[in-house]
Amino acid sequence: MADSGLSQPIRVATRRSQLALTQSRQVAAALAAASGARVELVEVTSEGDVNDGPLRHIGGTGVFVTAVRQALTDGRADVAVHSLKDLPTAADPGFLLAAVPAREDFRDALCARGSMLADLPLGAHVGTGSPRRAAQLLLLRPDLQIAALRGNVASRLARVGQDLDAVVLAAAGLARLGRLADASELFGLQAMLPAPGQGALAVEVAATAPAGLLAAPGVDEPPPVAAPRPLEMPALHEF
Repeated sequence: MADSGLSQPIRVATRRSQLALTQSRQVAAALAAASGARVELVEVTSEGDVNDGPLRHIGGTGVFVTAVRQALTDGRADVAVHSLKDLPTAADPGFLLAAVPAREDFRDALCARGSMLADLPLGAHVGTGSPRRAAQLLLLRPDLQIAALRGNVASRLARVGQDLDAVVLAAAGLARLGRLADASELFGLQAMLPAPGQGALAVEVAATAPAGLLAAPGVDEPPPVAAPRPLEMPALHEF
């Protein structure tokens, strides 16, 4: 995109949460540096942002993605930024994955004010909104009381020491927000398998987008040994 000659700004669709905006601003900065074009954020509210019910009850897979993709379909945005783990595992022919920026730490993090999981008291209350994390926590500590948890990163962390003994969050989100110090333990793969694509971002465009928007040089990263989209997401779809 370095010599694309685009006279119009590149519009980047993003959710409104602090984490989503932080991630999208990083992509926008890379796009601006690579293209020389002005880049604007188009803020979108998804169903997952306004409905605090359990994700499996309000749409599950894609609940954070549909409204952002709609901005591409409607022509309100040129590019969309998602957390890769939020994308449905099956590819949608209406959209193209243009880039996967450098991946952050893919591990899950326990935030317990300095305590490790083994140090939590018997019957400790641990918050998570993820059935995957809940199941693995109970394998490690069957005595735990798992509490449903929704909201942004700051509001989840604020509950530690109030009604919860700990929460489990993605290390990548904590790192991007400058709050990795809140993690008291980073779970290794033998303890807790992360979600496919966790820690990576997905930069999407509509399938009908101009060719200059597809490669996004300066934003994409050459596929690493464990490239999230080529390996993890299709493997999950097969299951």
